[in-house]
Amino acid sequence: MFTLTSAAARQIQQAASASNAQEMALRIAARVDGDGSLQYGMGFDDAKDEDMKLDLDGVAVVIGNESQELLDDTVLDYVELEPGEFNFIFIDGRQTQDAPAPASGGGCSSGGCSGGGCASKGNLH
Repeated sequence: MFTLTSAAARQIQQAASASNAQEMALRIAARVDGDGSLQYGMGFDDAKDEDMKLDLDGVAVVIGNESQELLDDTVLDYVELEPGEFNFIFIDGRQTQDAPAPASGGGCSSGGCSGGGCASKGNLH
């Protein structure tokens, strides 16, 4: 199941408040690129009937059918990547501990993240 950390939940709630999107859900999406890498995206959106709907740490999250399997065992976190540079990262729990963490990531769709940006990371060491 998709989850998010309390740090990510706090940042998402702040972004929703700053962009007057408190009544909207956070849509999370994933797709496989031609080279096999996963690309992630997120943004505030209205829920659709066919979406998976989650309430995670006070954040309404929706995931479309096409992304559900790709996001299984994925965690969304909000971390300091470099001093003073905070970003959302997607952690794919299905990858083995020995696999290198991919550096590429998908950006946020318009209306999401409120300037926080997105990145992906295979796992935390």
